[in-house]
Amino acid sequence: MKYSTSEKYNTVIITFKGNMMGGPAATEFHNMIKELVEKGKTSVVGDLSKVKFMNSSGLGILIAALTTLRNGGGDLKICGASDRIESLLIVTKLITVFNHYKSLDEAVEAYND
Repeated sequence: MKYSTSEKYNTVIITFKGNMMGGPAATEFHNMIKELVEKGKTSVVGDLSKVKFMNSSGLGILIAALTTLRNGGGDLKICGASDRIESLLIVTKLITVFNHYKSLDEAVEAYND
């Protein structure tokens, strides 16, 4: 699992790339989320537009991040999921847990409403 972070309008954007299947990067990612909460940066968007494949471990990574951020007074919005990943979110009913947007701009804008 690869990801990069940036900031736009006081929102942290995490762009995921490749396959989201857990592994050692998941621990590193969760530690980064904890650091964001400690710094008070709790408005986060997960951009899934470059994710090719996601399994249950990948979903677990997103759920753990969402839980950590919500416990810290923030939220994790997701955007750009491919049809395949959106189907996975629908089948698992996680589409009802996450705020999902088609584009990154829509997701970032949702924090300013």
